[in-house]
Amino acid sequence: MRTLSSATNPFARIYWVPAAALLIASCSGTSFNMSSLTGPAAAPPAYNADQLVGRYGLAAYQRDEDRTRTEAEARSQCRQPYEIAKGPGGGVVMHLADQSQPQELQLKGLAGGKTFIGPEGEAGGDQDREVVSFDGRILVLRWVSTEIAARYGTAVYVRCDGTPPAKKKSVKKTASTKAPSKAAPKAQQKGPVFMAPPQEDDDPPPQNN
Repeated sequence: MRTLSSATNPFARIYWVPAAALLIASCSGTSFNMSSLTGPAAAPPAYNADQLVGRYGLAAYQRDEDRTRTEAEARSQCRQPYEIAKGPGGGVVMHLADQSQPQELQLKGLAGGKTFIGPEGEAGGDQDREVVSFDGRILVLRWVSTEIAARYGTAVYVRCDGTPPAKKKSVKKTASTKAPSKAAPKAQQKGPVFMAPPQEDDDPPPQNN
């Protein structure tokens, strides 16, 4: 009994063409889905350095329900404010986790409107902080690293611009702090004191005529 191959069977060739097209379309669809797993693309940050520069009271919280109380605590720290300065490269000068000296950090954005503050590199790194919210007065930053966030919490910066500086205590002058009089004894003068040489006693006394 003879069987017809695809080369001699016209119906086999008809079914093969749509099957091949379906396979190619399936592969193309798989490639598109893989590219979508790489994460959101970089985008301009929602804020710039000039908007963040200023003096802030700083406090932190671990639980979201403590945010309102933390804002009040941060506001009370304006007597000793934390300063966010603008860096020479267009970023902001702030501290990284576990660093005693501040350094210039960059504002980095991702598609979807998220903004991060951190060192050079892709947005969302372990040393980055996400800008949770910023209304021009209150800045809330959250560490991307869960380990760092567990130690430092979510930081709340309350702008202190316009807050009067702490008053300096006036020192009352007492009798001991009065300026010395102009007629001070020579012993209190600074520097060497030059004196005339003593007269010799061997000289004969003058004779009266």
